[in-house]
Amino acid sequence: MSSAIAWYQQHASDVVARYESIAFEQVHAWLAERLPRAPALVLDVGAGSGRDAAWFAARGDEVVAVEPSAAMRETAMRLHPSPRIRWIDDRLPGLDACHRLGTGFDVILVSAVWMHVPPADRERAFRKLVTLLRPGGLLALSLRQGPDEHDRGMFDVSVQEIDRLALRHGAQVEHDAIGEDSLGRSQVTWASALVRLPDDGTGAMPLLRHLIVNDAKSSTYKLALLRVLCRIADGATGVAVPAGDERVALPLGLVGLYWLRLFRPLLDADLPQSPDNRGLERLGFVGEGYLRTRHLSPLDLRVGSVFDAHTAADLHAALRDACDTITRMPVRYSTFPDGAPIFEAARPGMRRRPAGAWTLDNAALWSFGELRVPTSLWQCLSRHDVWIEPALIAEWGRLMRVYARSQGRALAEGAMACAMTWNDPDRDARRIRERALAMIDQSPLYCVWTGRRLNPGTLDIDHCFPWAAWPCDALWNLMPAHRDVNRHHKRDRVPSDRLMLASRERINGWWRDAYHSATDPMSPPRFAEEARASLPGLPGEGQAIALDDVFGAMRLQRMRLRFNQQIAQWDGLPGR
Repeated sequence: MSSAIAWYQQHASDVVARYESIAFEQVHAWLAERLPRAPALVLDVGAGSGRDAAWFAARGDEVVAVEPSAAMRETAMRLHPSPRIRWIDDRLPGLDACHRLGTGFDVILVSAVWMHVPPADRERAFRKLVTLLRPGGLLALSLRQGPDEHDRGMFDVSVQEIDRLALRHGAQVEHDAIGEDSLGRSQVTWASALVRLPDDGTGAMPLLRHLIVNDAKSSTYKLALLRVLCRIADGATGVAVPAGDERVALPLGLVGLYWLRLFRPLLDADLPQSPDNRGLERLGFVGEGYLRTRHLSPLDLRVGSVFDAHTAADLHAALRDACDTITRMPVRYSTFPDGAPIFEAARPGMRRRPAGAWTLDNAALWSFGELRVPTSLWQCLSRHDVWIEPALIAEWGRLMRVYARSQGRALAEGAMACAMTWNDPDRDARRIRERALAMIDQSPLYCVWTGRRLNPGTLDIDHCFPWAAWPCDALWNLMPAHRDVNRHHKRDRVPSDRLMLASRERINGWWRDAYHSATDPMSPPRFAEEARASLPGLPGEGQAIALDDVFGAMRLQRMRLRFNQQIAQWDGLPGR
């Protein structure tokens, strides 16, 4: 599509004027009556002048507008400065930036774009679009039919081709029609096609159901790997990077870290993980490193933690053994129905132990290798983990009861439920409160949501995105708020996008003063590491992250939580 992008870059002003001369209703009358009720989550691919994105935003929808031409995108942002529209520089056939958002869309609009996708790229482009749809979501395409304009990078298109692509991807065409050109060009007509995704269209849900419920298991390892992936997809989606079109790659060290966090309370409670296992017996990852790090709680095993040289060497060994077990067991024996492996693991040849103090940052976690997960499975976990994880926990509990009966013992349900609970740290909220109190002694500190001045009696540390919905104690998510506002008004709701934009200056100011001007020398790198690990769309390892970058990624994460989990939102106190 490079020639088409170059053409639009050169002719942006003329094209924008032409697009803005006609209304959404003239162009897409066929679509308006078939849309889901607002608010929906909409992806506008090739958003052009922003006309269509603005129409959806005015309807009350949240919109991600994709436009690869910088000139078109900048003009559109000036013409339609809606807070409900997030602009992204991305393009077909890959849509890599959109996939890194880790969310699905109710509606995807591809208007006057498909003719720019070379025929050889269309299978891939359609697959990428379908994997971004939610179950039941709509993919709306308008197809230009008429003389090709080769300088614009155009190719022939047809509804029949869309029919074939939909059939191969488990989707169905619900509507197609031919209409006249809204600009009055006699030689140009437009075909419209509306594609619906019945399930998730990828086979990921049936595959997960098979792995969780039906697949033969000689231990809990397969369930453990899936639950680890659920936790990463929920709280650290930013670490995933594309590994070709079919898979995403995760740092194997992070998978091993979450593995240790899951198993530590289970083994401490003497809960069996296979028919012949009791306590720490016969578990491949329980070596000297694991045993020497038993003093570490699950709360210590987190991205950004720093360990002294002695503990670092032991923890490195424990992670190495965990990664070895994951690679040899659940990765090897988790297969598709045809016997092909679901997961792929790539391990480095040498993994040297740290010689001194060690920080569990991205570089450390990637040094153990990478785990490659099918993109469809990753997208499914990212969108539906809130429903998938309870099924995993239920089946894990059932297996442990079966194993315990075979050993002639009974399990206490309360102890088992406690050990199966994912432990998220809460100590950092206290540390951040201490930092805020120290700041109050030096200069005024204000509630990020209301601007009210705080004192030690009114200070609360608020999880911007509520703990009940998304347990995340990363530095960027912890903010000073007035106690009354936090406990009686905002409560377990996400802030609206309007409120976030209104609070932007106070949020950035808090981050700057609390973490980037702090006496703690670890604060700035830790802030960046935690943001990279938990937020979508941020620059990769080794690249600088500005506070505005983090704020933009927060808005995207808010959108994910709002639409993936249907969390209620709070628009601030009345009159503010």
